[in-house]
Amino acid sequence: MTRLVVLGATGSIGHQTLEVADRLELEVHAIAARRASDALLELATVYPDARVGVAGPTPSEREQLMATLGDRVLFGPEALVELAATPEATVVNGTVGVAGLPASVAALVAGNRLALANKESLVAGGDVVLNARDRGGGRLVPVDSEHSAIYQCLVGEPPASVRRLILSASGGPFRGRTSDQVESATVDEALDHPTWQMGPRITIDSATLMNKAFEVIEAHHLFGIDYDRIDVVVHPQSIVHSLVEFVDGSFKAHLGEPDMRVPIQYAITEPDRATGPAAPFDLVGRSLSFEEPDREAFRCLDLGYAAGRAGGSAPAALNAADEIAVLAFLERRIGFGSIAAIVERTLEDVEHRTLTSVDDVLDMDREARAIAHGHVGGSC
Repeated sequence: MTRLVVLGATGSIGHQTLEVADRLELEVHAIAARRASDALLELATVYPDARVGVAGPTPSEREQLMATLGDRVLFGPEALVELAATPEATVVNGTVGVAGLPASVAALVAGNRLALANKESLVAGGDVVLNARDRGGGRLVPVDSEHSAIYQCLVGEPPASVRRLILSASGGPFRGRTSDQVESATVDEALDHPTWQMGPRITIDSATLMNKAFEVIEAHHLFGIDYDRIDVVVHPQSIVHSLVEFVDGSFKAHLGEPDMRVPIQYAITEPDRATGPAAPFDLVGRSLSFEEPDREAFRCLDLGYAAGRAGGSAPAALNAADEIAVLAFLERRIGFGSIAAIVERTLEDVEHRTLTSVDDVLDMDREARAIAHGHVGGSC
């Protein structure tokens, strides 16, 4: 029986993970979230034997939870680390932001299976995460639909047989627009994603293609493929989740309806497969199209490639600067076109260095955020 630890339990990934767990009758050993919301308290009732972690409770929330849950509840960022290190567990890390990195490292050092949906862990701290996996013997399985697709396409294939990885992108709400049209996009337009229902930051990152840039960096770390062999294609139907091209000229592609429960379930059950939650998929009547991304209109994609190739602290700075710029855009303090400019300036200003520990990554995150804040102020 799988002992499941769900970090970010009240978010979209967390809710869908718990839906999968209930259907497969898995033991939910622990749940955790950033705040003590009504949703978390409801989950604590639904799973009365589960430990409960709250990363950033207010004093009143702490008091209420202690009165309600007693010694089931743990507090502070270290609570997520402790739960992630639960022996012989499958840890689904669906937290948001670089704050999820310590838990990812803890899960792998403990030898657990880490079903990773916290993209910042690999973008900002890829080398640190892989070192933790090697030290502890944990298993790292991606949850993102694109990386899950590649992971499944590579099963049974020797590394030398791979020519390139191809990540598919929906193109977001601005596919086909000119650079000038993209530059002047509004918040409401950027949040209107044609395919996926996601949180505000990742939706904006999809609109700028920064999310695809992050996925390129993740793919490099997950699969040990250099950046020259990782490509991006725009696939507006979002049916082909990603592809692998092999040296003999053949391709493998992973197809299906856009449904995050499918990669979540596979990350928990692989190498086995269980009956899935998705409706039957019918190929008849489907049309699939692919396009080159417009790198002039969506400059964030090449910023991500450049940061990945630079390595060291650059990807962490990329992630931090993007988060600050996206927040400023959502708050209508900068225009859409300023997001890439602020990220680029931050990358130029941050001192490049090697990151070897969680603390190194968090220090770089704070430094890059401060620099990006300065550039946001200069753009207002």
